[in-house]
Amino acid sequence: MDYKDLANLIFPNAKPIEYYEEKYKKRDLPEGAIVTRFAPSPTGFVHLGSLYQVAISKKIAKQTNGVLFLRVEDTDQKREIENGVIQIVKSLEDFGLTPDEGMTGENEEIGDYGPYKQSLRKEIYESYAKYLLEQGKAYPCFATTEELDEMRAKQEAAKIRPGYYGVWAKYRNLTVEEAIEKIKNGENYIVRLKSPGNEERRIKHHDLIKGNVDFPENDQDIVIIKADGLPTYHFAHAVDDHLMHTTHVIRGDEWLSSIPLHLQLFQVLGFKAPKYAHIAPIMKEDDGGKRKLSKRKDPEAAVSYYTDEGIPKEAVIEYLLNIANSNFESWRKANPNSSIDDFELQINKMSVSGALFDIVKILDISKTVISKYTAEKIYEEAMNWAKIYDKELEEILNDKEYAIKVFGIERGNAKPRKDISKWSDVKENIEYMYDDKFFNKKEEYDYQKITDKELINKILKLYMEKYYDENDDKQTWFDKIKDLSEEIGFAREVKEWKAQPEKWPGHVGDVSTVLRVALTRRSNTPDMYEIMKVLGKERIFKRFQEVMNKNTI
Repeated sequence: MDYKDLANLIFPNAKPIEYYEEKYKKRDLPEGAIVTRFAPSPTGFVHLGSLYQVAISKKIAKQTNGVLFLRVEDTDQKREIENGVIQIVKSLEDFGLTPDEGMTGENEEIGDYGPYKQSLRKEIYESYAKYLLEQGKAYPCFATTEELDEMRAKQEAAKIRPGYYGVWAKYRNLTVEEAIEKIKNGENYIVRLKSPGNEERRIKHHDLIKGNVDFPENDQDIVIIKADGLPTYHFAHAVDDHLMHTTHVIRGDEWLSSIPLHLQLFQVLGFKAPKYAHIAPIMKEDDGGKRKLSKRKDPEAAVSYYTDEGIPKEAVIEYLLNIANSNFESWRKANPNSSIDDFELQINKMSVSGALFDIVKILDISKTVISKYTAEKIYEEAMNWAKIYDKELEEILNDKEYAIKVFGIERGNAKPRKDISKWSDVKENIEYMYDDKFFNKKEEYDYQKITDKELINKILKLYMEKYYDENDDKQTWFDKIKDLSEEIGFAREVKEWKAQPEKWPGHVGDVSTVLRVALTRRSNTPDMYEIMKVLGKERIFKRFQEVMNKNTI
């Protein structure tokens, strides 16, 4: 009897690997095209760090006319959650990171290199496991839980490295006959790699981000096929990345220590290994130190947080590219209106240590992104968000024509307004433009410098009776506010007042503030001329009269 007899007994129906080598031919892509993947487990929400990884993978693939595919690694089925794949697909879709091929739903996929769900590729892994068994590079292991526990206890007591290797690999050197007899007797077993490594030797490796690294060789006889017949992550990833023709594996640096094992698997299988790029985690300041952004501690670790808050996907992606390459920020300043597709991301320029998470930076980027939207786009985005998260805002926005006029204030010019950083800001930012909200407010008006009620009433009365004309252009409108200021003894120009502050009780800016606050209850708003254009004469006068009535009580 030889290894082939053992392999046939364990995997009697497995096809020869040549079948799959022929089936999954080399991709027809241009020279230099990068093929990479996002390969999550459907075990929980998508983490911002995962989105970071996908954003980089998608960008690198796209700029080389390559491919990003979504492979679901569901071999650990005990940890799988309901609709886990749909959650992953939807999260990527929400951020404009839909892969070129792979899973598109719980059981749907597109592409020629599937199945893209590992649990459906069982027969493929059996073929490659059988191939290793036939060469004596893998073996059935009959170790029971009790035997493994006893082995671990002895290793701990002796203070030596734990694991199943060397003299501790009890079933490594069984003869073929002994192994076959145990299988025929019905003994339970798994399949392990017969590692050719020696821990005293080191391997040198070049990581595209970390640079040159070296590690001890892997000498652990890792499990490649579990008792349930499914592969372990390590074995499945090697087979899949080979057959799917992955050129670059871009993943979190918690996997860096697996490099010796993964390179060894490619070697024993006779595959060319992909290039590896290990991304540093996104960090957060905590009690004067730094730690990884945490699923347990940080709500902003879940990508759903950004959707819930209404932060546009473009802003999140811009932020991730910002921390990926330090030159992105200067590129964006030089190219404020360019698509991020025009920016060339370079993996070798990524930080070796983790970038610090900064929500203030995200919101700042978001303000800039939203400022470039048309009023119509802001309306659509805010309304879509409101339908799910804020019924009151949805009601406010029901008058689409008026809402678009409101969003159009100070938009589309060289310096558009930047008062909205997320859709959850919108209601607070626009409600003063709606009379039912405006008149129901109870807080006091804060006119800043001018506090005398009689003077406030005089300014409003004069403006309504003498200076308001809805047909005025902006310059004429402001010149009239200067005239009003002069009439009540205030400086026409701020610079005049600054030169001789003792000459006047105030300046045109103070008078403008009275008009602005009476009109909106706010001292800081977008362009007042445009606000007046949207409100119209009747509503402006009604608001001013409300103030005058209160001041006379």
